[in-house]
This record gives sequence, structure tokens and C-alpha cells, in this order.
Amino acid sequence: MLPADDLYARLEVPVDASPEAIEIAWRALLRRHHPDVAGPDGLAAATAINVAHDWLSDPDLRTRYDRERGIRRSRAATTAPRDVRATAGTGVRRRPAVRRPPDRHAAIAAFLDRVALLSADELDRLDCAAPTPIAFVATIERFLDDDQRAAVSAAEAAIRERLPEASWRRAHVRDAVVGAALELVLGDFLDENLDEPFRSRVRERLTRGWDAAVAQPRYGPAGPEVEALIARLEQLGPAELRKLASIGANDPLDEQPWPADTSPEEDEALRVSSELAARDVARVIGDRSVDRATLQLARRSAARLAHLVVLRPAFPASTWERLMRPWRSLLRAERARPAATIRRRR
Repeated sequence: MLPADDLYARLEVPVDASPEAIEIAWRALLRRHHPDVAGPDGLAAATAINVAHDWLSDPDLRTRYDRERGIRRSRAATTAPRDVRATAGTGVRRRPAVRRPPDRHAAIAAFLDRVALLSADELDRLDCAAPTPIAFVATIERFLDDDQRAAVSAAEAAIRERLPEASWRRAHVRDAVVGAALELVLGDFLDENLDEPFRSRVRERLTRGWDAAVAQPRYGPAGPEVEALIARLEQLGPAELRKLASIGANDPLDEQPWPADTSPEEDEALRVSSELAARDVARVIGDRSVDRATLQLARRSAARLAHLVVLRPAFPASTWERLMRPWRSLLRAERARPAATIRRRR
């Protein structure tokens, strides 16, 4: 039967809590209320906590519970690791596959030193990174002890000291850097409270933006080609801008094409390279003699072109040539300036 009370309140989590947050809440509360700790009076509370976990950790049961109680969740809260269904409710406990650095303090110090050395290109890549689930950390904060909370606060303060103020105000930059730091700071806590596949998923989500941005060329391996494209687009006159816009008007540009063997979800570094290249080429498209609607279409068309240039090595040659066909005559119209004259756009 459907429980009559609020299962989320039992676990002290919001209704859009991620599957990983639910696991942490269940373990933390069960340790607090287990009869071995709380005595016989804790039995009822422990039973209620287990029932809430049984319902909310199973994707089908959680969906049913939410539907019948009229609860709407965000997409992130409805997404569980692929093999959760196989392990939920079975009692199987798989320890994390990756162990933490033996010297946590040294690892954190090295990370903070690297934050202070982030280049302008790395900061721009971080700004294009997928959102880091900082809300997850806020959800589990109530289950941290005082020392762990202090360590989180100290890490955030140290990062703020090392990032320029303008970079700290860029939400994606700040969250990506803080997320990677919290993976180090809270590693032991997460190892203790999350089994696989939850643990690997949290690790990947907290460090995804950092790993995709740091120590990477601005546009990935296709940097010289993107720089040449920017130089060519800077030369476009009104007639060529209208031609570029007409390509954007004639082709469906709402969704960027990806090779069959990869995707933006699977290759974050490549997605960041594509987004940053598209952002930069759109910024160089401008001419006062062209109306605003035409400029917008031209920028969309240029962004698609930049995306294709970045992903060229991943596409089969025949597919890439077919996708590039609308822009061929425009790119051949005039010889691009030498790369040495290219101006970086921020």
C-alpha cells in the first residue's frame, strides 16, 4: 500500500533529491536511529526510514508514489544510474572502484595551487561546462559532522581567494571548481555512504566540468582549424553575411549533429570545445549594414559550422563532407588571413 505520510520528510531530503542523496540520507539516519545506537525506542524510526528508502530508491516505486501524491520532480532527480534497478533492494553492497589519494591534505593543496594557475582559456572552458550538482552537496550537508562542514567551508574560501572575482561570479566556473574540490574534501564521507554505481556517478558529476576544461586547448585538437575559421568569418561583408544567414534559414539548426559513436553526454570535453568555438565565432559576426534578424541567422549558421569543424575527426569523412556542403562555396570565396593576425575573442 502507498504510505500515507511524507517519505521525503522521513529521510529529511527535498522532493527533487537525487538517488545518491537518498542513499546518503538513508545510511546517515539509519546509523542515528538504529536500535543498537538509540536503543529499543529507535526501532520504529529505523523501520520508517527503511520503508522510505525502499520506496524512494526504486525508480518505479518512487514514480508511483510521486504520481499518486501529485509530486513533480526535476529531470535530474528522476535519473538513476543505469544499474540501480539491478541492485536496489537486493542487499548487494559494492564498494567504490576508485580509492582516494593516500594523502588527502596534499592532494587538496595541489588542487588549490592549480586553481590559482588557471589560464583564460581554461576559465572559458569551465564557463561552458555542464552544470555541476552543487545542490547535491547542499542536500547532504545536514548529514556531515562539524569537521566535514568546516572542511567544505575552508575549501570554498580558499578557492575564492585564488579565483579572480570576475571568474568567481561566473556560476559554471565557480561550481565546476568547487565541485572538483568537494570530491577531494568529502571523498571519505562519500566512500563510506555510497556503494556502486552511486559512488562513481557522484565522482563523475562533481569532477566532469573540471576534467573537461583543465589542461585542454581552447578548442580541443581542432584549434588551428577553428582559429582559421574565425579569421575567415571576420572578413565577411554584407553579401556574404546574408549568404551565411540564408544557410541558417534553410537548414534545421536547432540540434547540433553528433557522430553515431559519441554524444555530448558521453564526451564532455568535446562538447565544451564545440560550445566554446560556437560562442566565439558568433561573436565575430557583425555588420551595421545588415539587419538584426539576418545577423542572428548568420550567427546560428556560423555556430553550426564551428561545431562541425571541432568534431571533424569524430565524423566519417563522407558524413562530414555532406554536412559541410552548404558552407563550401562561402569558405572558398576568399582566402583567410594568416593565423598570426587572428585576434582572440572573449
